[in-house]
Amino acid sequence: QVQLVESGGGSVQAGESLTLSCVHSQYTYSRICMGWFRQAPGKEREGVAAIYTGGGRMYYADSVKGRFTISQDNAKNTVYLQMNSLKPEDTAMYYCAAGRPINWRSVDEYNYWGQGTQVTVSS
Repeated sequence: QVQLVESGGGSVQAGESLTLSCVHSQYTYSRICMGWFRQAPGKEREGVAAIYTGGGRMYYADSVKGRFTISQDNAKNTVYLQMNSLKPEDTAMYYCAAGRPINWRSVDEYNYWGQGTQVTVSS
């Protein structure tokens, strides 16, 4: 069982930055994918970014490329999502997830989820 706890959400103005953190418990596999997803009201949950803890490969949704950066600190069992130049359309509940997906964007392929942290960006 992997436990995930997100933090760092909040309310900001457009153009500002936030850093989300996801602390995860120890996992059995040497390689696992840690993903950040978001879900706005009335919309489906979508993949924002992911990182494979073994090799460090990173993936981003086109909508956040160049603005968001995913990183990890294995010593702290923490994955971060640095979000710069935030836009009102980034407003959503952000979730951290862990699993071994074939497709990093696939919600159904992640086994473990955090409770989410709210990000609100006003114009």
